[in-house]
Amino acid sequence: MYGLMRHLSLIFIDFLIINIAFICSYFVRFEEQGVFISNLVNYIKISPVIVGIYLACFYYFKIYKRVWAYASIGELITIVQAVSLGSGIIVVLTYLTGLLLPRTIVLASWAFIILLLGSSRLCWRLNLELKKNNCRNGNGYNGQKVLIVGAGDAGVLVARELKNHDSGLVPAGFIDDDPNKCKLSVLGLPVFGNRDKIEKVVNKYDIKLIIIAMPSATAQQIKQIFEICRKTNKEVKILPGYYQLINGNVTISQLRPVKIEDLLHREPVKLNINEISGYIKGETVLVTGAGGSIGSELCRQVAGFKPKLLVILGHGENSIHKIWLELTEKFKDIPLGVEIADIRDKHKINAVFKKYHPGVVFHAAAHKHVPLMEYHPDEAVKTNVLGTKNLVDAADKHGAKQFVQISTDKAVNPSSVMGATKRLAELIIQNMDRISNTRFVAVRFGNVLGSRGSVVPIFEQQIAKRGPVTVTHPEMKRYFMTIPEAVQLVIQAGSMADGGEIFILDMGEPVKIVDLARDMIKLSGLEPGKDIEIKFTGMRPGEKLFEELLTEQEGATATTHKRIFVAKPSLIEVSELEKQLLYLSENVNHIDNEAVFEVLGSVLPHFKSYRNKVTAV
Repeated sequence: MYGLMRHLSLIFIDFLIINIAFICSYFVRFEEQGVFISNLVNYIKISPVIVGIYLACFYYFKIYKRVWAYASIGELITIVQAVSLGSGIIVVLTYLTGLLLPRTIVLASWAFIILLLGSSRLCWRLNLELKKNNCRNGNGYNGQKVLIVGAGDAGVLVARELKNHDSGLVPAGFIDDDPNKCKLSVLGLPVFGNRDKIEKVVNKYDIKLIIIAMPSATAQQIKQIFEICRKTNKEVKILPGYYQLINGNVTISQLRPVKIEDLLHREPVKLNINEISGYIKGETVLVTGAGGSIGSELCRQVAGFKPKLLVILGHGENSIHKIWLELTEKFKDIPLGVEIADIRDKHKINAVFKKYHPGVVFHAAAHKHVPLMEYHPDEAVKTNVLGTKNLVDAADKHGAKQFVQISTDKAVNPSSVMGATKRLAELIIQNMDRISNTRFVAVRFGNVLGSRGSVVPIFEQQIAKRGPVTVTHPEMKRYFMTIPEAVQLVIQAGSMADGGEIFILDMGEPVKIVDLARDMIKLSGLEPGKDIEIKFTGMRPGEKLFEELLTEQEGATATTHKRIFVAKPSLIEVSELEKQLLYLSENVNHIDNEAVFEVLGSVLPHFKSYRNKVTAV
């Protein structure tokens, strides 16, 4: 009922506005009273037609379906478009029908209608704001005061959201490092000054919550601001990156505590959507390891590019069931195929490829835990080497167009079984690419935050238990990126494939693990060394202090994407590779660990020299 009354009220207001605008136009145009009255009589005769035309144009531009409580420049532009269309139609009618309506009147009325219509919507909004404020005051409303760091577009969106909703939060003002904004006001809220003023403002205005609304800020800037905010002992939340600002939509639910990703993130990944759509849209896409952290994110992002069919394959039924339910809910228009299968089962894998004939394959299934694989090298070989070979052979046999292998920086100069088996997987796809019509490529990157193999979940558990937080070595460094960021670049790299490449993702600067631990302790509101101890436990089997993304022989060349590079192919003895793969496939269930190490070393000289060094020690 309220909607109908609102609708009719706005129509009646617009009816009055249109007529008042024309009366004012006649009054301005004809100063003599007699002339003014005679022309006004002519207008009254044709006014139903004129008012009808304008109201029809308002309906066409859906002016009556807009929420004027949040009116902005977009609504003003819509008003101008609707009035302009109406005036244009009336001008055409004057030529075709001989309506007694001077063109100067149409032009003047155009300006008056826009002015009066815009003013009426502004008054409508002000009235609603006044009622809201009176309601708050009448109820003794006393929300928690919020300080917003960042007076740019994101900060303004946050402030507007807080002002327009009864969230229990009231914006007190902004902090911004731009000296041109200092002492100015935005949305009627003051800009107190730069970040150095945060502590003073928090104390003076009794701020309860600080919101960091700087989606384009660097990790270093976020880290510095967070350190200042942390000293106030107030709650700190952050508005995540650009993807939250699509269509200018910001909600209170998007605000979250600062995470370690915010202190490590780099510039947002820019994708070439046309390139990606070109090889995924309309294709049958198979994702192995689809229940894992990388595999499940691959499924989410691939589904967004409208494949003909998305086949999710994995060995663990619980994780596959979980991603299946999620995709079914989020992507109702994307057909799904679900397969519980072990990539080590050659016959099952061939049956899957025969059933679906996938055009694009993303291979993310793998054993990834370095220390565990040192104790179980046979299992690493079965999955990472022989499982990959099963998939590669099936993709070639059943005519897949593209095969993208998810690799790791641990495959470079491998010192671990996990790294050595992943390097063998790279060699397998490069070898097959020479003789197959399928384009086989690998994408190599470092650690991803939040994955099951990442150190971050371990640190979170240790912090929750109040420590100690265990770090293997004070100089241990690793490359990090977020799961969505890594997957975006993997999909982009797949669009660049000619076949046989190993793509290297730009991981930024390596991060000391001990610094990561300290940052995570601080994010929990605790002090490293005081509230929680950091304990060094010593390096584990197969670990290196520093990971590499390239060997000296490989080098790297740039691609069309500034975050993706291509490793130069390194020469290998193909006959030795094929000989050892055959030996492994026939004997992996019957040989001991040392024999597995020996086979890996026969193909990978660096792994052999590393094992010899460890044995000698």
